[in-house]
Amino acid sequence: MNKHTIKKRICLKNFTYVGQYRYFVTICTDKTVGQCFSIANKQVIEKLVEILKLISLQYNFKVWVYCFMPDHLHLLVEGEKPTSDFKKFISLFKQVSGFYYSKTFGKRLWQINYYEHILRKEEVTESIARYIL
Repeated sequence: MNKHTIKKRICLKNFTYVGQYRYFVTICTDKTVGQCFSIANKQVIEKLVEILKLISLQYNFKVWVYCFMPDHLHLLVEGEKPTSDFKKFISLFKQVSGFYYSKTFGKRLWQINYYEHILRKEEVTESIARYIL
């Protein structure tokens, strides 16, 4: 079983997730997929990175860094405009990448939920990036 299973949505109730904020995100693979991100799956990772780049441009998010672990993805992203909508950005990334994976492999890629940490102003972006890498 995926040790990173996220069972419930953890979002701040009074936070809009819109604007120029930085987010440390973990998205876990579905338990039926397991450990699908490996060197053997280089083409899958390249396709997911391509999708990430397109969606981040569309929703005005800077991708500071990403790291594909065997059964999850870490991202450090930042809204570049006051209208940058984090929830829509992540939702569309998961939808498009999940659709690609399902069409290619016949399996669901992502768990429904994800974990995000909104970086505070005093948190240093580079230290989070180093942790991810």
